[in-house]
Amino acid sequence: MASQGFGFPRQAAARPHRLAPQRAEEPVEEPETPVTLADDAELDLSADEAATRVEETLAALDAELVGLASVKRRVREIASLLQVDRARSQFGLTSSKPTLHMSFTGGPGTGKTTVAMRMAAILHALGYIRAPRVHVVTRDDLVGQFIGHTAPKTKEAIARAAGGVLFIDEAYYLFRPENERDYGQEVIEILLTEMENERGNLVVIFAGYPDRMATFFSANPGLSSRVPHHIEFEDYDHAELMQIAELMVAEENFRFDEEAREAFADYLTRRMQRPNFSNARSVRNAIERCRLRQARRLVGLDRPLGKQDLIVITAEDVRGSSLFAPAADG
Repeated sequence: MASQGFGFPRQAAARPHRLAPQRAEEPVEEPETPVTLADDAELDLSADEAATRVEETLAALDAELVGLASVKRRVREIASLLQVDRARSQFGLTSSKPTLHMSFTGGPGTGKTTVAMRMAAILHALGYIRAPRVHVVTRDDLVGQFIGHTAPKTKEAIARAAGGVLFIDEAYYLFRPENERDYGQEVIEILLTEMENERGNLVVIFAGYPDRMATFFSANPGLSSRVPHHIEFEDYDHAELMQIAELMVAEENFRFDEEAREAFADYLTRRMQRPNFSNARSVRNAIERCRLRQARRLVGLDRPLGKQDLIVITAEDVRGSSLFAPAADG
């Protein structure tokens, strides 16, 4: 049996409206005709040139995001699906192109946008989309203010995302059944058409809180049937949030001293019990405020500063948060 690796064909560059004249000495390249492999041939998926790019992207995802094991597993499954689908095509085993529209559900700060960006890189590496880009929109970018305004706005957003990923954050706000004059339903109808007609040119990811997204899809069964991949992003636990904090601090060339680390762990315990906690987003905001308090402390020292002064975040910088303020009497 012959054994070989294979590479996925690169996307052809967009043709200009007018072709430049060809020089006599420059032959016109004919598109390559795919060669169907013999029934007894074998393919080495690991030798695929795109497989390396996919593994690099998955490794970056592991490095960027703490936890989220189930999310990363689903991303790998989708990448594997596309690799095997293209391998089948090498043997002439035709089948319908996989539908890759997705739903990302989870609280704020759980990495949905980051995963969408990495997913776009994977889909591009495997030849499913033309460009590894993500166009992020919300209701305000799609829904118009008057009759005839919604369709152009929605189609403009789709055109910007064409060849890549359209990421609709808080997608449930498109559906407002209590308002009969709301134009969000028009957006949904346009999306339904484009998601079906442009399956090979556009991937749509709907994102938002789990309970609201469930209601959104149950009220729009036609939309739900076009979204086969539902990925849930769980909230981070305390240990994962501390790991995220350490990574964020290190990325900015700071570090907690031991007392500051204990203080920040205490801060997280308190903050996680308060309203509007946003996982990694709240951690980043807390670190930014620690840096503000560190800067105020250093300026107040009124002495020459060394490198370590500028790097170390102390317990004082952390415990200056209002969360540590004593409760008011009465």
